[in-house]
Amino acid sequence: MASAGLRDAPQLPDFGLLKRLARDQLVYLLEQLPGKKDLFIEAALMSPLDRIANVSILKVLLRVSDGLINADKAAGRTRKYKIIFSPQKVSIQHQSDGNVTWDEWSFYLLPLDEDIISMELPEFFRDYFLEGDQRWIGTVGQALHLLNSLFGPFTRTYGMGQGAKMVHELWHEIEEDSPVDTVGQKPEIGHIFLLDRDVDYVTALCSQVVYEGLVDDTFRIKCGEFHPRAPEDRRVHLAYISPQVFSQIRNEHFSSVFGFLSQKARNLQAQYDRRRGMDIKQMKTFVSQELKGLKQEHRLLSLHIGACECIMKKKTKQDFQELLKTEHALLEGFDIRESVSFIEEHIDRQVSPIDSLRLLCLLSITENGLAPKDYRSLKTQYLQSYGPEHLLTFHNLKHLGLLTEQAPGETLTAVESKVSKLVTDRTAGKLSDAFSSLGRKSNFRGISKKLGLIPRGDGEYDLKVPRDMAYVFSGAYVPLSCKLIEQVLERKSWLGLEEVTRLLGGNEFVTGNASQLGQRGSLETLQGRIVLVVFLGGCTFSEISALRFLGREKGLRFVFLTTALTNSARLLESTIEAKA
Repeated sequence: MASAGLRDAPQLPDFGLLKRLARDQLVYLLEQLPGKKDLFIEAALMSPLDRIANVSILKVLLRVSDGLINADKAAGRTRKYKIIFSPQKVSIQHQSDGNVTWDEWSFYLLPLDEDIISMELPEFFRDYFLEGDQRWIGTVGQALHLLNSLFGPFTRTYGMGQGAKMVHELWHEIEEDSPVDTVGQKPEIGHIFLLDRDVDYVTALCSQVVYEGLVDDTFRIKCGEFHPRAPEDRRVHLAYISPQVFSQIRNEHFSSVFGFLSQKARNLQAQYDRRRGMDIKQMKTFVSQELKGLKQEHRLLSLHIGACECIMKKKTKQDFQELLKTEHALLEGFDIRESVSFIEEHIDRQVSPIDSLRLLCLLSITENGLAPKDYRSLKTQYLQSYGPEHLLTFHNLKHLGLLTEQAPGETLTAVESKVSKLVTDRTAGKLSDAFSSLGRKSNFRGISKKLGLIPRGDGEYDLKVPRDMAYVFSGAYVPLSCKLIEQVLERKSWLGLEEVTRLLGGNEFVTGNASQLGQRGSLETLQGRIVLVVFLGGCTFSEISALRFLGREKGLRFVFLTTALTNSARLLESTIEAKA
């Protein structure tokens, strides 16, 4: 199994502290209004709140709105209102008679697992990468400031991407303005790596085949929870479904999971069968000490088995193997015309608008843009199958560099030119950097060759005993984001990766004291250390599984801070304009 560890790894910090701090601050804010109170909660906050404050025991009525306040006024009811924004206050023009107060709850770090912290900002990707809105950059900087004060000081920082650079600069401005005394504090996290999502779109667009990734693709994991069967079912927290079993299968390639669960079920049945032949005393002991636990284990195991059956049923219906074959061909650069024909058939059959977009984007990025003839043809076919309203979607995808047309002398759009004239030189520079993907080619083939992203091993790839991070994509592809992290940590710098950084558009950086890191040349010198990886714009479960594997191989632990957990569907849905 891929989860078998090869080296001793360091113990992770207690991120439960972040929950306690957030809960205490919320209680403090609520206690500013004396007496009994009703709590009105925005629906989107329910799941995160329940993770830290057990919201189910609170009296929840409805979402807060000015309409509620105005209704009370009209009815002659006098109450005091406190509106709490999270994670930051927004500017609102509101006339108040003094009964309404405003506050901010700095709740921006939600531990989802022992090594995953989410900021629950799915809007970050669209806001920053598509619209150039920098409002969340400060929030990420504040989050790093808090983590550094609690679990640092961080000794070395690496990063790539304009957003990563901006976060890093703002974080250090915060450190200078609000210094925290960490003298004598032993760092629990030594290194930090910041990465923009647009550095590696390919990984986010690929179909996930590790168990937790497939569960996310199929059921939409939210705050660590998912509906195991149907949307009307109660959400179940993944880590609570037979945690010992889940920890063994979450990072596994799906082909290994069902057999593993079947064996567990047979072992469980064998324990039930021990009842046969028991005398009355033995049966009494069995019922009082073991039966309840066995029934609970059976129920939880059945949820995983049921999830697997749903996944297999859905993937069989969608010709999943053919889909993977096409993806692998695109990654390797083989049989491109055959892949285009598959995409055309996929669009014509109207299998899924998101999946069709995903294949188009994967084709575009791996081929460094589509030939004009192919671009026009595929775009026309897509609009005919899924509707002309997706014209805006194609505009947004081009804006992001996800779906582009090959054309010599490509320039920035008129929209971007107008934006740059409306702001100061300094801000214009930052906004132009945020839109830099417009004029930037993916250069995927060159990057893939330089970093060896496509394994060239002899014989079949053993997915049960993987040899590298490529197992998260069936041995066909090593995630670019993860390979970059591995290479930079090995070198303790970007030295030797100059051609790769050039192909990726630059914006790499490194700060900190290199003398604290030991000699260059191997991840062995980092053994026993914890590395915080920060994804700006979303992180996939495939990337998490890949870096967990790397950590086990090298005796490291990776901790993940992400603006949100994402997958190909979430990423592409954020580019589609909402219907009025």
